[in-house]
Amino acid sequence: MNRTVILTSLLGSRICHDLISPLGAIGNGVELLSMSGVVAGPEISLIAESVTNANARIRFYRIAFGAAAWGQSLARPEIIDILGALAKDGRQTILWQVEGTVERPLVKLAFLCLQCLESALPWGGRITVSERDGAWLLSADSTKFRDLDGLWSVFDDPHRIHDLAPADLHFALAPIWAGDIGLQLKRSESKAGLSLAFSPA
Repeated sequence: MNRTVILTSLLGSRICHDLISPLGAIGNGVELLSMSGVVAGPEISLIAESVTNANARIRFYRIAFGAAAWGQSLARPEIIDILGALAKDGRQTILWQVEGTVERPLVKLAFLCLQCLESALPWGGRITVSERDGAWLLSADSTKFRDLDGLWSVFDDPHRIHDLAPADLHFALAPIWAGDIGLQLKRSESKAGLSLAFSPA
């Protein structure tokens, strides 16, 4: 596996690990203030909502950008909980239809692909994740998709990263990670929707 990918994954894990504890402490502090009745109002609600959203995003990032090795796995309830917290804004619905416990490297790739599809759905939509006999399919449905031709060209050829912005890192990481773990990643786009699929090469 590419040493740079390993190091960046470890970096992602380290950052998420270091941030999760202080965010949890802030959340606990806000909860105690609310229970005590000393401080109340929209300001506390805003802080609590922001902490909840940040925790959800960090839990997602910890898997998408963190270290992942075969033999490590994630249970279905944990995955659904992470995705449910992430989709609380209501713009996008994510349906995780994969049954049972899943190896972490596969969840990492699925989460990176989810981010690519999320980028294409700024106005909202539905993303369905399914798996059958080792073949994964992530399909997105929406009334309107964002034009991402430049980013999809990076997805199709991750060596073209010279114009990639930090916010679009997942378009390069998804195909690189797929190759590192021996999977073939494909994209399909039509008027009816957009889908990403990966399976053993």
